[in-house]
Amino acid sequence: MGVVGDLKDDVVGLVRDPTDEQKILVLAFVAMAAADRYMYFNDIPFVVRTTAAVGVGFIVMFLVSYLYTGQFVPPDGNADDEDEPAEYVDELDP
Repeated sequence: MGVVGDLKDDVVGLVRDPTDEQKILVLAFVAMAAADRYMYFNDIPFVVRTTAAVGVGFIVMFLVSYLYTGQFVPPDGNADDEDEPAEYVDELDP
C-alpha cells in the first residue's frame, strides 16, 4: 500500500483530529481559493490573479498562526548561547 496507505491515513487524520498546523494550512488554502475566484470573476489576468491569491494565502496563514500561538515566529532567543538553556532550538538549524 505504501504511498496510498499513508495518504489515506493523513486524510483520515486531517478529517478526524486535525493538528493546529493542519487547521492553519486549510484556512490558508480556503482563503487562496476564495481570493482566486473573486479575481477570476472580476477578469483580472491569470498571472496577477494567482500571485495575489498566494499572497492572500500567506497573509491569512500568518494571521491565523498569530491568533493560535500569540506570536508570529518562534523566538530565536539564545539558541547560539551555550551558557544558558535554549528557549527554542530549531532542529533543522546546523
